[in-house]
Amino acid sequence: MAQAKNKIFFSDQFASLRNVPRFFRMIWAVSPGLTLWNVVLRVVQAAVPLAMLYVGKEIIDIVVQAVSEPKFAEGIKHISHPVWYWVGLEFGLAVANSLLSRAITLTDSLLGDLVNNDSSVRIIRHAATLDLYQFEDATFYDKLERARTQTAGRTALMSMVLSQAQDLITVVFLAAGLTAFNPWLMLILCVAVIPSFIGETKFNRDSYSLTRSWTPERRELDYLRYIGASNETAKEIKIFGLEGFIADRFKVISDKYYKANRALAMRRAAWGGLFSALGTASYYAAYVFIVGQTVLGIISIGTLTFLAGAFSRLQGLLQGIVSRFSRIAETALYLQDLFEFLELKPLSQSHSGTHKVPRPIREGFRFENVGFQYPGSERWALRHLSFDLPPGQKLALVGENGAGKTTVVKLLANLYEPTEGRILLDGVDLREYDPDDLRREIGIIFQDYVRFMFTAAENIAIGNIPERQNRPRIEDAAEKSLADAVVEHLPKKYDQMLGKRFTGGIDLSGGQWQKVALARAYMREAQLVILDEPTAALDARAEHEVFLRFAELMQGKAAVLISHRFSTVRMADRILFLENGQLLELGSHEELLAKGGKYAELFRLQAKGYL
Repeated sequence: MAQAKNKIFFSDQFASLRNVPRFFRMIWAVSPGLTLWNVVLRVVQAAVPLAMLYVGKEIIDIVVQAVSEPKFAEGIKHISHPVWYWVGLEFGLAVANSLLSRAITLTDSLLGDLVNNDSSVRIIRHAATLDLYQFEDATFYDKLERARTQTAGRTALMSMVLSQAQDLITVVFLAAGLTAFNPWLMLILCVAVIPSFIGETKFNRDSYSLTRSWTPERRELDYLRYIGASNETAKEIKIFGLEGFIADRFKVISDKYYKANRALAMRRAAWGGLFSALGTASYYAAYVFIVGQTVLGIISIGTLTFLAGAFSRLQGLLQGIVSRFSRIAETALYLQDLFEFLELKPLSQSHSGTHKVPRPIREGFRFENVGFQYPGSERWALRHLSFDLPPGQKLALVGENGAGKTTVVKLLANLYEPTEGRILLDGVDLREYDPDDLRREIGIIFQDYVRFMFTAAENIAIGNIPERQNRPRIEDAAEKSLADAVVEHLPKKYDQMLGKRFTGGIDLSGGQWQKVALARAYMREAQLVILDEPTAALDARAEHEVFLRFAELMQGKAAVLISHRFSTVRMADRILFLENGQLLELGSHEELLAKGGKYAELFRLQAKGYL
């Protein structure tokens, strides 16, 4: 089914060529000067083959004349003899051709690097504009993967299209020479080239279809390759003996892909051999004709070499153009993946607001009958949720795993948009606020925070990246999160590279990483701070100390915390207990204990574990 869905037809392949002009507009925008130089160099080089053949013809004719006319040969000893003029010209053309080739290779390489960098920047920037839950969709991820991993193909496309234009100019020059002698030679060439064109187009199309249909499997292969040899997974691989399981799974999938690709490659090779033989036969048919004309004295030996060389060059060029055209169409299909990704729009409309967040916030946040459904899911992650979060209040979210706590946090942070109901800030719907301005007022650390392979200072500054050069602010944030004690023991202090991915990096314990991650929340002068189980790796004493510090620092600010430790939760002003995405209980710790409901039951159950 996957292959049928991803089947590419001739119409799709040729329609993809409409992306080429847009691609070259990108190239021009990256570097107009380099692009112009590349085009000029190729146009000049396109005329060299015809000039070389003509000069060769003149040299051979002069040599033949010298052999048959001794008097004419006597002058060959002098530098002024015409033959040396033509030899010198041929030498100059050969040197010029070599220099042109190197210059073109250089500009291709420089342009390719610039285009790769530019497309990667475009992908990174555009990805940031999309909704969070789009990244949680496998189909979207396939599209992102194709756009991200095909940079080499896009560079090749640039070079192929420019080479195609250059070869077409050369073909025009050579074809003019052949046609002037005998138009039938061009007809023979066309008869030989057309089948090759059809075959190459078909197999390139099939190759793209195969690659596209196997995108999920290739992503899984990349994942298996990564986890099979990574410092992040090495402990589990060794302790659980997973190397056999991972290797076998990789082998099963890779063997299936190999077999599918092998069948296509074998068909391509067989038909390619047939078309190649047809092209060779056409060349020798034309060659026999040209030789016959020479023997009959209709053309000179020099003309023979010119026509034979021109025909051979034309055949090679036309076959190359045909083959390259189908490859251009194939690569343009990959280019289409990039443009399709760049044209993706966020599923929500939350990116269009223009209101500025009030400073200070006066009324706070309000959930009004909020419901949320993940796209493609029939289950409601949240339903009929209503509560207030005024400034200066610390709210704890409690509930079993999957109750919807993290979804509430992501809605508050404007990472998700409600499916129903609305979220207000000072009486204004969150959708109406400028998203960048809103997120600047929110400091949030998730339970699955990222361990960036940056320096300690940069890891902290991520919370407010424009302030990454502000060392006093970074040190202050580290002190507030208790990460300063962690940094103090690092060899290079705040300039120490963290993680083992790069040379000289030092890894931290889980608790140390969490303190560094917590510092990110303190980097912002945020009016709402959210901690989504960021202290799970800390022991009870360390977590209690972190939250005491948190409570002191959050005076006058709204705060939301999620923790499974009720000793920490009880420090909140109010506790919201979620069950199956709905509000079950809401009140202070004392109020919920007095109520004797689900919160009280779980609190007493956890307390027994400490007796």
